[in-house]
Amino acid sequence: MTDFNHRKKEIILQHKKLLERVNSRIEPGNGIYFRYKYPVLTSGHVPLTWRYDFDRDTNPYFMERIGVNAVFNPGAIKYNGKYCLVARVEGVDRKSFFAIAQSDNGIDGFEFTGKPILLEENEDPDTNIYDMRLVTHEDGWIYGLFCTERRDPHAPDGNQSAAIAQCGIVRTKDLEIWERLPDLKTKSSQQRNVVLHPEFVNHQYAFYTRPQDSFIETGNGGGIAIGFCDDITSATIDEEIIIDKKVYHTVYELKNGQGPAPIKTNQGWLHLAHGVRNTAAGLRYVLYLFLTDLNDITKIIRKPGGYFLAPQGEERIGDVSNVVFSNGWIQDGDEIFIYYASSDTRIHVATSTINQLLDYVMNTPEDGYTSRESVTSILKLIEKNNKL
Repeated sequence: MTDFNHRKKEIILQHKKLLERVNSRIEPGNGIYFRYKYPVLTSGHVPLTWRYDFDRDTNPYFMERIGVNAVFNPGAIKYNGKYCLVARVEGVDRKSFFAIAQSDNGIDGFEFTGKPILLEENEDPDTNIYDMRLVTHEDGWIYGLFCTERRDPHAPDGNQSAAIAQCGIVRTKDLEIWERLPDLKTKSSQQRNVVLHPEFVNHQYAFYTRPQDSFIETGNGGGIAIGFCDDITSATIDEEIIIDKKVYHTVYELKNGQGPAPIKTNQGWLHLAHGVRNTAAGLRYVLYLFLTDLNDITKIIRKPGGYFLAPQGEERIGDVSNVVFSNGWIQDGDEIFIYYASSDTRIHVATSTINQLLDYVMNTPEDGYTSRESVTSILKLIEKNNKL
């Protein structure tokens, strides 16, 4: 028979080692950002008291009673001097919930705090919730916008995968007490990847949305859109304006969506987004950047061609392989901490600076949309270098 105390001691020791593991950046990097050796959060980071029954009488084998499958897609914010991630924690039952992990330096030492967040439900209860975007708005609240998923009530009994996704909204002043607001209402049948702009625009709340026709496929919709409303406590968008559309034979040809809220710079609003294309091996998710005008957030002024960050090495492997996804980054002075998940399994960080990211956006060639234009860009670079 397994010794209860011995097994408990070993598991606690291994968990402690994981939490105390020191991270290190991978040199020399690509000049745009640095990746890091280890993920910053995994399913193994989840507190043991959330997973194990520590009572020997009811758990003599010290079994894991509530399993965690993955930790990924976090919202991010710097709060009270801590780097805070509101992570999506997915149990082995496929249900996701939110929990906060904190770090002193943003690259290692992340630990979950307190307990999982128990959000209020609206009249139509959520079956699943995930992928919270956090933003400190100029109205004084910290908002969390997330995907709320429910089964499609019109689907036949034989189809138990048909779902409807909408945008749930909560707000807080302290990351402890969360007020649930009504879900965002739009004319689109499905909404995913909705993000709140951090400032008022013409005295209105501005939302980045992605209108789509079904739960997975965007259909005639798709692209990053913008919509406005007067009252966020009963948020309704009457019109969605596409500002960044899908384009054939690009990294965002199938669908694309806003990542976290954009960062304000002296050159414009800096956006991180994800793009999806189809391959013989399935969908491939990558990240890309673009810049919108400071005075007109519907106007893209610079957009480098191709992806900014794509899955590498073990990042390619997981529950949904060949995927990177980001819905959280933190600006700390000039430094930027980009939190991204790989293959719907774990969370990583990449670090850069505002100056580096702006240099990348402003000086990297845009997509010419043909092979000839891609070669032309290379030839121009070769010619310039040959003159040096």
